[in-house]
Amino acid sequence: MSQKPPPAEIVVRVTARSSQSRVEPGDPVRVFVTASPVDGQANQAVCELVARYLGVSKSRVWLLKGAKSRDKTLVVDGMGLQDLEAALRKLG
Repeated sequence: MSQKPPPAEIVVRVTARSSQSRVEPGDPVRVFVTASPVDGQANQAVCELVARYLGVSKSRVWLLKGAKSRDKTLVVDGMGLQDLEAALRKLG
């Protein structure tokens, strides 16, 4: 039986109210969402978009730090750090 990898963390810089939603590789990863930063809408959109780009369920990505900041730390459950880094490289 294989063990599930520990959750990995990813730092992103968010631009809300963008004309289109997309993820751009880099350091930090840039995430553009069309949602407005009101009542956590942009934070939720960021988590859902990152989950889609990484190919994991949206319930496996959540905000750890930066709820009111452009720079956020997300947790990706069920994807080890090496897998996360490989997935981010494929974005480029």
